[in-house]
Amino acid sequence: GDGGSGGGGGGAACSVDKRGRIVGGSKDEDETERKEKKGGTHAYTADPRNADVLIGLRDGVRDVFELTWRPEAKVSVFDSGFVLGDGVWEGIRLHGGVLLFAKAHFRRLYQGAKAIDMDLGCTPAELEAMVYQTVDANGMREHVHIRLMVTRGLKPTPYQNPAITIGKPTIVVAAEFKAASETPKREGIRLMTCHVRRGAPDVQDQAWNSHSKLNCIAACIQANNSGVDESLMLDPHGFVATCNSVHFFIVVDDVLITSRTKYILHGITRANIIAIARRAGMEVREDDFSLTTVYSADEAFVTGTFAGLIPVTEVDGRTIGSGRRGAAVERLQG
Repeated sequence: GDGGSGGGGGGAACSVDKRGRIVGGSKDEDETERKEKKGGTHAYTADPRNADVLIGLRDGVRDVFELTWRPEAKVSVFDSGFVLGDGVWEGIRLHGGVLLFAKAHFRRLYQGAKAIDMDLGCTPAELEAMVYQTVDANGMREHVHIRLMVTRGLKPTPYQNPAITIGKPTIVVAAEFKAASETPKREGIRLMTCHVRRGAPDVQDQAWNSHSKLNCIAACIQANNSGVDESLMLDPHGFVATCNSVHFFIVVDDVLITSRTKYILHGITRANIIAIARRAGMEVREDDFSLTTVYSADEAFVTGTFAGLIPVTEVDGRTIGSGRRGAAVERLQG
């Protein structure tokens, strides 16, 4: 069942799992969950059902896909993802029981896998079937976020060379009941420019949605320590590139402007927003622009699979436009 939360005075949350056992959460776990919910672009409503979901897992050595109860879902400490961050992933939303923009997400996943010379050992249709098997087994249809993770697989010993991997890649389908908070979409978020830059493709191609996210994590840490919601990252030439987990747009004189794709993940929500804006008759430019242009923009916003579209009210202490959600953002939010 769904279970409920404990009473006041620091009581532990509890729920009843699929095996009829009572699962209790400690005060520290409750505090951790509250901190996780707080993040601006990824703020969400906690759902106790997630303690009892089934996780889809393909063991690459046995080449078997199974559903495992969340507390018991594990991969080896010798898995390439744990040892090296060697793998790719996608975040996908489920709406009305249907994976949103599935074709684009699987295309990007397989593109990244091919770039790092990793054969998933299954077709996109077979992988999609694994995802649907997972969400269907959990009775999921709405307000669901799926993290689809693929690593190169099991290592016989901690070592970098992909040639020593045993079996096929490890595949994990982690689906959660996860409704995005509406508050940031109305009230907006604050950004700061961080010292961490987006790298060139000959260093690590930013088009890879890889498990190796330390540059974005470093930018996120700087935002956390500065008390803002997200870091704005520049490209190697000092122009605005993207944020540490979402894409960035500005509006200047009714023109929608975003960065070129040279130093960013090729965002699916980003592409959808550009298409929607153009269909609505808005002029859209993908171009180089500096922080000077950002500070004096009429509006700014960010986009992402989980975040959707969120207005930006402040960058580096400068108020953007009126400091509130603007007309263009409201129009695009629909």
